[in-house]
Amino acid sequence: MKSNRALSSPGLTRRSAFTAAGFGMAAMTGIERRAEAAEQTPSEKANIAVVNDFCAAWPSHDLERVMSFFAENCAYRVSETQEPNKGRQAVRDRIGSFLNRVQGFDVVQTFAMGPMVFNERHDRFSGGPLKMWHGVGVFFLKDGKIVEWYDYTIAIERP
Repeated sequence: MKSNRALSSPGLTRRSAFTAAGFGMAAMTGIERRAEAAEQTPSEKANIAVVNDFCAAWPSHDLERVMSFFAENCAYRVSETQEPNKGRQAVRDRIGSFLNRVQGFDVVQTFAMGPMVFNERHDRFSGGPLKMWHGVGVFFLKDGKIVEWYDYTIAIERP
């Protein structure tokens, strides 16, 4: 059996070699995916439109309008630190608890992969514990409705 002495030197380990290879593959795949992302399918375009319209509806403070974007069996998770609210009534109650404090959702960028839509946003609030939330929303859509919406925090600005 041949020795792996070269891989055990302080500068190069098996783990670092695999990590470097993984980063290289990820970079190449990312370049290919960006090129593919320019070619969205009609369903991806439709899903992006639903999510963009949903985000634009929030400043109206109209709970019925906001809820109209959700499927009956929906789920919503406010942040990665909280359990999801499951079911239409639970989602409605959670959104209703802070809807009137929303000034707007400023969408920075959006892309879709099949039924998944990802957007980076700055959510602005008046009153309450937050002034601004910067994060990523992950949406799963089916038949033009949001089935799951999970938010992940990048930064929070408090008053």
